[in-house]
Amino acid sequence: MTGSRITRATSTDMMEIASDIGPAPRQMGAVLFLAAGGSLEPDAVRVAIARRVGGIRRLRQRLMRTPWGCGRPVWDDDPGFDVADHVRSATCPPPGDRAAALAAAVEILGRRLPPRRPLWEVTVLKGLADGGCALVVVLHHVLADGMGGLALLARLVDGGPPAPPDSPTGQVPGTVGLALDAAASRLRAVGRLGTLPRTVRAAVAELRSGSAPRAAHCSLNRPVGLRRSMISATADLAAVRAAARLDDATVNDVMVTAIAGAVDALLARRGEHVDPVVISVPVSGRQLAAAATLGNHVGVTPVAAPTGVSPQACLAAVAAATRRRRNQERGASAALLAPAFRALAAVHVVRWVVNHQHLVHTFATNLRGPDVPVSFLGATVSDIVPLNVLAGNVAVDFAVLSYAGSITITATADPDVVPDLDILADALVRHLDQLCGQVSL
Repeated sequence: MTGSRITRATSTDMMEIASDIGPAPRQMGAVLFLAAGGSLEPDAVRVAIARRVGGIRRLRQRLMRTPWGCGRPVWDDDPGFDVADHVRSATCPPPGDRAAALAAAVEILGRRLPPRRPLWEVTVLKGLADGGCALVVVLHHVLADGMGGLALLARLVDGGPPAPPDSPTGQVPGTVGLALDAAASRLRAVGRLGTLPRTVRAAVAELRSGSAPRAAHCSLNRPVGLRRSMISATADLAAVRAAARLDDATVNDVMVTAIAGAVDALLARRGEHVDPVVISVPVSGRQLAAAATLGNHVGVTPVAAPTGVSPQACLAAVAAATRRRRNQERGASAALLAPAFRALAAVHVVRWVVNHQHLVHTFATNLRGPDVPVSFLGATVSDIVPLNVLAGNVAVDFAVLSYAGSITITATADPDVVPDLDILADALVRHLDQLCGQVSL
């Protein structure tokens, strides 16, 4: 912060902090697969990153706790910030194929970022069998939500928006300055009490708009450990959109339907059945993604996907449920979720609650990436694979990202709870194929 300007963690940021209590950190990211070519030595990558995103203030800041009575934590400029500390190099293990690269990326994602430095990192993963390499980008969730992460990627690649002008670092005000700012913030909050009923109604409407009942118990809802495994499937984006149009659905509805079918098939192989599969879907409160305004602006909607029906019938039901929320305030549920998580954290029961929740079976995040191919230092980005967080008693979750005419779904799981991830992968491909046509894994 510069001068007396104080930037505090938002209420939703605080929810992310309160949620970071599991064995694995609340970190997310993406793998950018780069074709052979271009100047991709680590030193060149550091120079490019410094030039393209080094001016984004939040990437040079740490979240610092404040003294008692001085309000929420503040974002503080790191006086020792050096891009070199955030760009690493690693070699993909044999055989250097896509599966090996994703396994390496999952391992990188699971390493907790140093809390005394800005919470992001880029790893240049070399040694891929096709002669290319990959960039593994990792962010802590308190730094940005999914759309904020996309905005950072847009600045990272060739031809992105110009870097913002650099600004001098400032010093955090002392205890008195922080206390006065906190008092002023509380007074402003009192002035907004008149809007509280409308805010609560909007939050409840978003939480209930998916018409989801309590999630029936199943073997996928067990507390997760530290280990992770991942699979990914791809589909043609035009085919997905065509499937969606048949039922006045969205691309996200098709993805939720395919995910529900895959979860149902995995449970069936285990001799279990739940109806419906309840999937928590994030709802962004952002109109546009902007690197200059990071942080978290997201709520959630639980969506009930029926089982025991055809994929087309499930899609129709999911689309009907999600249509009910289209005119609602997006991201409104954070107004209830954020204070609830902070209250649970205050009495040290967050971990117990998330390890015993029966509200959802899994999570599914869907983001829209670049519509046309992009490059990094002259190397074409052949694919972008999202990396998602796994926490609580949700042993498998899903991330979806579209890029240059294709759409990729990744499933991240705790292999101790989901050793049969290959069954889920096969089922995911089969349900995508039934909904959309030709699909490849």
